[in-house]
This record gives sequence, structure tokens and C-alpha cells, in this order.
Amino acid sequence: MLVGHTCPAGQFTVFAEEADDGCMSGTTSPTHRRSGRAFHKMRLQAQGRAHNGKKFKESCETVVVNAHGGLLMMKHEIDNGEMLVLTNPETLEEQECRVVYQGEPCERGQRIGVEFLTPAPRFWGLEFSELAARGDEAAAVH
Repeated sequence: MLVGHTCPAGQFTVFAEEADDGCMSGTTSPTHRRSGRAFHKMRLQAQGRAHNGKKFKESCETVVVNAHGGLLMMKHEIDNGEMLVLTNPETLEEQECRVVYQGEPCERGQRIGVEFLTPAPRFWGLEFSELAARGDEAAAVH
């Protein structure tokens, strides 16, 4: 079954189908974007409040990123609208963000879409203006 969802902020549209492991495997489709996006896998720290109201801090991984936020794979279930603080472990830079999308929970975790409170094009260590100049909607996996 194919499922589509667009974040309220219009950052990305996720189309997913159920994979063998019970997780939804997703792809993104072109929609109007404020910045280029990249399939970029990196580890980072996230902290905030989980669905159960308890504070948490976890190491998570990015799936897709852009200058305005990204799609993360996280272990904690988090509500839409919840605030998170992400920390890039290489630079120790922190960014506050808001949860704007929740994927279905599965064995590997849950896909969480986040939007930065203020744009942070260099937070991920990528140059998004280069992607936009080339006309790339999605760059190769790094």
C-alpha cells in the first residue's frame, strides 16, 4: 500500500510503502521547496520530550535534510508540534526545531520530520545553495 503525506510546512512529501520488516520504506517526491534537499545519512543527538511526556536524549540518524530541517529516524515517539534540540556532533552546533511529521513506528524507530525555528543551511555540513544552483531536487547519498 502506498501512502503519501505532505508536512504542514511544505518541506517535503513522503511516499511510503510497507517493507518486509514492518517499517514503512519511503521516498520523497518533488514539491515546492524553500531549499534543495539531500539524502544525507549522519548521526546526531536529539533531546526533547517524548509522547509519554518524559524528557529524553538520544543518538539518531538523518534520512533527508535541507536548509530548513530534515527527516530523522528516531527511537522515541514524539508528538507533532513538540520542540527538539538537535546537536551536530562534529561541530557541536545546536538547532531548535519543531516536529512537523510523524511516520508510523516500527522496529527500527520512527521517521520524524522537523523544521528549524530559523533556517540553518550549514547545520548539516552541506552547501544547499550549490544544490539549488545545479537544479538538484535530491543529491546522492553521502
